[in-house]
Amino acid sequence: MPEIDMMLCRSCGNEERASEGYPCDECGTFICLICEFRGITVCKACRQKKGLPEPENLPPLAPERPAPPSA
Repeated sequence: MPEIDMMLCRSCGNEERASEGYPCDECGTFICLICEFRGITVCKACRQKKGLPEPENLPPLAPERPAPPSA
């Protein structure tokens, strides 16, 4: 069975490889590399807690992938 190394970005909601991301500056949850490159370093929940607006440069949500075949 192949390993699945994916996590949900807590900023944009896209599923990305766990090894290609950084922790939120406030709480440590996963932020994807694309958000990090765009200067987004705080997750959605922390932005809401601080009353910060949603960034205009969030990456678009990726289309859903089909489920992997079951063995």
